[in-house]
Amino acid sequence: MTGSASPTAIVGIGETEYTRWGGITEKSQFQIAAEAIRNALNDAGLTPQDVDGFTSFSNDANDANLMQVALGVPNLRYTGMVWGGGGGGSCGAVALAVAAVQSGQADTVVAYRGLCQGQSRRFGRANTARTHNNWTFPFGLLAPAQMLAMMVRRHMYLYGTKSEHMAEIALSGRLNANRNPRAVMHGKTLSKEQYFAARMIADPLRLYDCCLESDGGCAVVVTSRERARDLRQKPVDILAAAQGSGAGWGSGPLGSHNMPNETYTTTNSVALAQDLYGRAGVGPSDIDVAQIYDHFSGMVIIALEDYGFCPRGEGGNFVADGNIRWQGGSLPINTAGGNLSEAYIHGFTHILEGVRQLRGTSTSQVKDAELCLVTGGLGVSPTTGMILGVS
Repeated sequence: MTGSASPTAIVGIGETEYTRWGGITEKSQFQIAAEAIRNALNDAGLTPQDVDGFTSFSNDANDANLMQVALGVPNLRYTGMVWGGGGGGSCGAVALAVAAVQSGQADTVVAYRGLCQGQSRRFGRANTARTHNNWTFPFGLLAPAQMLAMMVRRHMYLYGTKSEHMAEIALSGRLNANRNPRAVMHGKTLSKEQYFAARMIADPLRLYDCCLESDGGCAVVVTSRERARDLRQKPVDILAAAQGSGAGWGSGPLGSHNMPNETYTTTNSVALAQDLYGRAGVGPSDIDVAQIYDHFSGMVIIALEDYGFCPRGEGGNFVADGNIRWQGGSLPINTAGGNLSEAYIHGFTHILEGVRQLRGTSTSQVKDAELCLVTGGLGVSPTTGMILGVS
């Protein structure tokens, strides 16, 4: 494996069932989050008595202090949450856990996300609490699909990116989900004809370019690399985990939508990518598999450019050449199905799949995978990412 050893590792992963929006009714969102945490601890061979920290992201409603009581955690020494929109903070929650362990503020931290969108009624609602949206709402930009569609359309105008390229993202993810029994879309195939026949959501984004709306929970357990050696599972090293935002982004397309013109057709990840590679001591050519946040297929194409897998403007051709496919691709991505076809838990499923790839237990396993890139939400501010490895 390329890169340096990390003092922290993921030693347990846990999840609940994933359903469509509104599919979970017998348990509360809080109970779902607690269930995912217990499953992660059991996976690691730990109990709630071993935990002394919790992290999450983006205004999580599953309060850490109440989770402490519900699970019976005796001494809560650290809590943290990432600012920003939606899944942009997914990897950032893990970064906070890393910071806590490395600084000695906690020994074992659980990063988690529980999301029951049928209960919270998130689907289809505009966020009127953010004053920055006063610059977008009057123009009809009420939902993320509308907001980010403008960036994708600009990329198409500048570089010739096509709907056929976005179809490749959706079709590849669906094929991976069809091999994954946990995926919401496990039993549902998708053809190119179905993709193009689907209704337009926000031009140029069609139905299958847009992520699922899901119910479910995910959690990961982070501890020191030294302690990880004595636990149940093969530890997965966190080689780098970071947050970042480019100059002038503010709340980006989810707010003012006045990002600098020179970075408008990026995912706000260029500097973050350089930071991650530098911390991990690796480069794009070293990455074996990637879990790239796929809230909208066109943004994945742009992220491939931002993270250095192809030159600026060549993302469409990169996916058209089959590079992201599980079989035969130079960089298989979203091997569990991603947000488009596995489940949308604000991107936390990508973290779990990254760990499975390096454990060798994925349903679309990349042979001899040793390095995995995971990204948080694309085109938001701040966004986050991490690089996982095995030693």
